[in-house]
Amino acid sequence: MFNGSRSEYKKWIVFGSVALPLLFPLTPAVAQDKIKEHDTSPGAMYVPEMNTLSQMKLEIPGRRPGDPVISAEEFETAKKIYFERCAGCHGVLRKGATGKALTTDITRKNGYEYLRDFITYGSPAGMPNWGSSGELTKEQIDMMARYLLIEPPTPPEYGMKEMKESWKLVVPVDKRPTEQQNDLKLDNLFSVTLRDSGEVALIDGGTKKIITILKTGYAVHISRMSASGRYLFVIGRDAKVSMIDLWMKEPATVAEIKVGTEARSIETSKYKGFEDKYAIAGSYWPPQYVIMDGNTLEPLKIKSTRGMIYDTQEFHPEPRVAAIVASHFKPEFIVNVKETGKILVVDYSDIKNLKTVEIEAERFLHDGGFDSTKRYFLVAANARNKVAVIDTKEDKLVALIETGGKTPHPGRGANITHPKFGPVWVTSHLGDETVSLIGTDPEGHPDSAWKVVQKLEGLGGGSLFVKSHPKSEHLYVDAPLNPEAEISATVAVFKVSDLTQEEPKYTELPIGQWAAIPEGQPRVVQGEFNQAGDEIWFSVWNSKDKVSAIVVVDDKTLKLKTVIKDPKLITPTGKFNVFNTRNDVY
Repeated sequence: MFNGSRSEYKKWIVFGSVALPLLFPLTPAVAQDKIKEHDTSPGAMYVPEMNTLSQMKLEIPGRRPGDPVISAEEFETAKKIYFERCAGCHGVLRKGATGKALTTDITRKNGYEYLRDFITYGSPAGMPNWGSSGELTKEQIDMMARYLLIEPPTPPEYGMKEMKESWKLVVPVDKRPTEQQNDLKLDNLFSVTLRDSGEVALIDGGTKKIITILKTGYAVHISRMSASGRYLFVIGRDAKVSMIDLWMKEPATVAEIKVGTEARSIETSKYKGFEDKYAIAGSYWPPQYVIMDGNTLEPLKIKSTRGMIYDTQEFHPEPRVAAIVASHFKPEFIVNVKETGKILVVDYSDIKNLKTVEIEAERFLHDGGFDSTKRYFLVAANARNKVAVIDTKEDKLVALIETGGKTPHPGRGANITHPKFGPVWVTSHLGDETVSLIGTDPEGHPDSAWKVVQKLEGLGGGSLFVKSHPKSEHLYVDAPLNPEAEISATVAVFKVSDLTQEEPKYTELPIGQWAAIPEGQPRVVQGEFNQAGDEIWFSVWNSKDKVSAIVVVDDKTLKLKTVIKDPKLITPTGKFNVFNTRNDVY
């Protein structure tokens, strides 16, 4: 049983709103006998990842003999709970993704009582204890167990007709300014996700003042910049894309579109001669990506990602699009497809005659970033505990690396120059305290290239992001999904020059304490540097009805610089500095 200590915590696998945990065998008798062992602190309460699938009216699939009785009203309620809390891991069609498959051949074999008790009590391996924690009622759990014993409903497709109907050109190109009409230092502007209010806040990096708050899609996942630095693109988990013109007197949305019903990724063309020409967005449902006009968001070409899993050669109906990055060496997008384990290199130089290189990598591709040269793209196959390395100059897989930790979650990762191993790229892990350093310099340090050259011990599991900067001497590691309140509100900082020590120590920054938030369980997440690289911002992410904040730290001294608080800063999470985002600096 977890006793609150850090050493004991290392035995636990922790997930959260980003990756819902897997189901593992646990008999009903054991579950009932060990209810106390599954109790969790308030800090471990799962925050649901919302999406618009839950609002769709879907018919109950045709019943077969042996299907449990479920009313239309119960079906709608159970569907909503599943899409909001389970589909992100187990898949819309329950075919399995980061989580185990929950198809009826499996759920019926386990049976109603197994499902009911497992949903109720969870597992130390990561499954939340939905019942004993109070998140779901006894009636809701009964309903969910019955829901999982019938065939899953299939949401509708979303094609060109639906996209064009959703597309709004708010301000035509010829009505937009021809030069910047404000005095903002755009390269030091921050786009901050206000997750639960469906907004982004634009904050001046110098004055720390909120410039404006804009309505966007629900729970914005990322912000990305056009190559020119003029347009900001954000995409919500509801697949709504908003295009914001930073040149306007007050930055405002000039175009928007829905590219599906659930999504995570957007990127823009960066190669010379194609600046601001295209944008691309990838969807979880339907599993596809769309190339759009980079100035208007008009949808131009949709490509499905359904197909064969790279290793088993079995068809998968729901291969979701994860991270997308733009090559700095060619007019190409690198599109990661989770469930089939394929990385698609899409040549956008001629989208009428689209050419795609298909690279077999590893299943469950999630997120990643470039090395310091921006030639190599490193992406985590998180459920397989690996990182795939793609050479974007040669369009091929260079390496598939075991990270040595459980469930790598790098965000974009962090690039530092190790005093012994030279340039390395860093990832932390959701499932344990491991921080892995991977050599990325095949020419200058060939013996270290594409290997885990060092493993550090961070605060504990539940880390989502690591961060550094070319001008920084530090490596920052968060742990927002750790169930221990003290850890989830703290950041570990390693000094790069100390990494040659036998057991490098870290400094703990009490970010949550510095924020001085009186109520709730605030979690500290996602460090982001300013343009100059001399200060780093952290979100102090609290519940929607409580105070949140942004804490700014001086990178040289590791001292508190300022705290940004405002009633309008509702659940701040991701922060994206315009310069660093545009230039892939991390």
